[in-house]
Amino acid sequence: MPLKEQVIESLEAVLVPAVRRSIVGMNLVREVTTSDKRVNITLASTGLIPGAQDWIKAKTEEAVEKLPEVNDVKVEYTGAKAKDLNKIDHIIAVMSGKGGVGKSLVSSLIAVALKRKGYEVGILDADITGPSIPKMFGLNVRPGGNESGILPVLSKSGIEIMSINLLLPSEDDAVIWRGPLIGNTIKQFGEEVLWGKLDYLIVDLPPGTADAPLTLMQSFPISGVIVVFTPQDLVELIVRKAVNMVRKMEKRVLGVVENMSYLYVPEIDKRIEIFGRSRGEEMASAANAPLLGQLPIDPELARLCDEGNIERYADEMVTKMGESLIRTLPAQVK
Repeated sequence: MPLKEQVIESLEAVLVPAVRRSIVGMNLVREVTTSDKRVNITLASTGLIPGAQDWIKAKTEEAVEKLPEVNDVKVEYTGAKAKDLNKIDHIIAVMSGKGGVGKSLVSSLIAVALKRKGYEVGILDADITGPSIPKMFGLNVRPGGNESGILPVLSKSGIEIMSINLLLPSEDDAVIWRGPLIGNTIKQFGEEVLWGKLDYLIVDLPPGTADAPLTLMQSFPISGVIVVFTPQDLVELIVRKAVNMVRKMEKRVLGVVENMSYLYVPEIDKRIEIFGRSRGEEMASAANAPLLGQLPIDPELARLCDEGNIERYADEMVTKMGESLIRTLPAQVK
């Protein structure tokens, strides 16, 4: 193996303290040059406070000096914008025509399913006025960073998460902002959060088809959109509004997910459609997109979300939903 490749491989062991991902995975390694057993490494300082920079520099030197072909290592930092370092294969927005249908839940379960498949995954909680994802993942720590970038918080299973709730003095604080300020915050999340190298970034959109979803679809290179709904008579109109918005923005509807589809009662081995008959196939047809999943009303899932342990949910439907999504983007998946 050439020395340069050996050096980069060794840097996989050097972790960014606040994120616990490697400097390679966070795409902080900007340049590696080798000459006569001398190695020069340039790292981006984006999101790193001075103490973290010193620690990473020392660990980088230590890791590379162990290579048998290396006699001298020099590490220096350079400035870079977070948005220029991010390499995200797919940005998938999760939206609904109305609130209360479980959009954040679906966003979280899709991220969990993809992570279990071995992909690097992040979640951007763009529902600025109703952020709930940190609660479901049991996160209450503030993101790290500096003036050049914000570092997301890592979940128990290794999913990168960013939410306005993680930046507030208290998670109970209300975000009482007008549309332009919300839009600017969403843009900042796109430009200032250092995600590094991700296979998938799941974006939990605010409900409806107004300013905030519009801003995000205009500001982010969205690969496609997943529409979430519940089995009610009014749902078809709401879904069509969401689908029409997506198409007007020239984005692709990757699929639809029906939440609260049924309640399974194991004692009688029966599914009860509490909110009326399933509309999954109808909505898939209306959206001209596949039905990715039909999630049940599950007390166990509700309990795990309340406890901040959504990553422990093991229903087979979650796995199938992730697999269905992956099949919609076969050409781009690594």
